[in-house]
Amino acid sequence: QVQLVESGGGSVQAGGSLRLSCAASGRTFSSYAMGWFRQDPGKEREFVAGIGWSGVSTDYTDSVKGRFTISRDNAKNTVYLQMNRLKPEDTAVYYCAAVRSAVAVTMSREYDYWGQGTQVTVSS
Repeated sequence: QVQLVESGGGSVQAGGSLRLSCAASGRTFSSYAMGWFRQDPGKEREFVAGIGWSGVSTDYTDSVKGRFTISRDNAKNTVYLQMNRLKPEDTAVYYCAAVRSAVAVTMSREYDYWGQGTQVTVSS
């Protein structure tokens, strides 16, 4: 069982930055690929970024490439999402998720564990 707790959300103006963190419980964090997803009310959950268990494999949705960076610290059981040059359309609840995989995983249905989410609001 893996428990995930996100933090770091908040409200920023367009062009600003935020760093999200997701702390995982358990001693096998390094066996899990991690992902960040986001969801706006009335919309489907959207893949944002993913990272494999070693950190070598990463993937991003096109709309965040060059602005967001996913990373992980296996010693701290934590995955991060650095978000720069934020846009109003990045506004959503952001969730982290975990699945046993060596490579980044983009499909939400493949993930086994989910956090409660953290709100990110970007104003214009």
